[in-house]
Amino acid sequence: MSSTTSTATVKHKSISYAGWGYFFIAPFVIVYVACSLIPLFSTFYNAFFENYMDGLKHIGPNFIGFENFVTLFTPRADGRLEILNYTTNTMIMWVIGAVPQIVFALLLAVIFTSERMKIKGQAFFKTVIYMPNLIMASAFAMLFFQIFSSVGPINQLFFTGNGGSAYLFFDNTWSARSIIAFINFLMWFGNTTILLMAGIMGIDQSLFEAASIDGANSTQVFFKITIPLLMPIIIYVVITALIGGLQMFDVPQIITAGRGGPNNTTKTLVMALNSYIGTSKNYGMAGAVSIILFIVTGILSFVVFRSTEPKKEGKKK
Repeated sequence: MSSTTSTATVKHKSISYAGWGYFFIAPFVIVYVACSLIPLFSTFYNAFFENYMDGLKHIGPNFIGFENFVTLFTPRADGRLEILNYTTNTMIMWVIGAVPQIVFALLLAVIFTSERMKIKGQAFFKTVIYMPNLIMASAFAMLFFQIFSSVGPINQLFFTGNGGSAYLFFDNTWSARSIIAFINFLMWFGNTTILLMAGIMGIDQSLFEAASIDGANSTQVFFKITIPLLMPIIIYVVITALIGGLQMFDVPQIITAGRGGPNNTTKTLVMALNSYIGTSKNYGMAGAVSIILFIVTGILSFVVFRSTEPKKEGKKK
């Protein structure tokens, strides 16, 4: 009898906290649904509708199926396909900015975490490296626009100061692309360095000590131990850099005053999307561009993930 009463008392006093998990994740779910999921479905919805402003008159929404996508993939009179041109511009500026960024950040991360070099004042260097990431992209864009303008210090130092004519950096395709790529490199290499340093410091130091005892040099340690064990972080960095690069907007928008010059060679996918939303409020075409951006991002992220995935050894017979 007493045993039964004791069991009942224990059951009565026990409290279940299982439901509190839902309470704590509820704010995130609400914000995600309201600010991400609903706009995402709205974008897909608008892509299949005619929905824009013609002056003061609102046209639509009228269902037109894939007409917006047909318009995007219809060549111009000169035979150029604008959506392909914008995608190419975006990828070129991402590659010439992100690839050096990841390589440089990886080298810095290895140097700062090296037990052999034992660099002093690492906290100071980490702060300095990360500081460009805290500056607004618009401020960077305006700074470099002034530096490389026709009357800027670069022209005065190398061209006009020697009696020559000014070099118009923003009227040349590759110089304009390179400046935009360098700004993105400068803004994000610090963040990438910190991530890679965290990954390297998470590797068991006994592995490096064992390799050193076995006579492995720094190059062998780097390629045989550091890179393979750091690969998950590298994949994360590459994919996030890819997603951010495909969404490139603020720097080229400010430097080219929204024109994407010269001759649309620095106009990105998001700049094209923004041009549809600007005055005409063409949500249908903007939605179509957004879906294309989503598909391109998904395909490239999948390619990066699969190409860097470690190969599984075949089963031994």
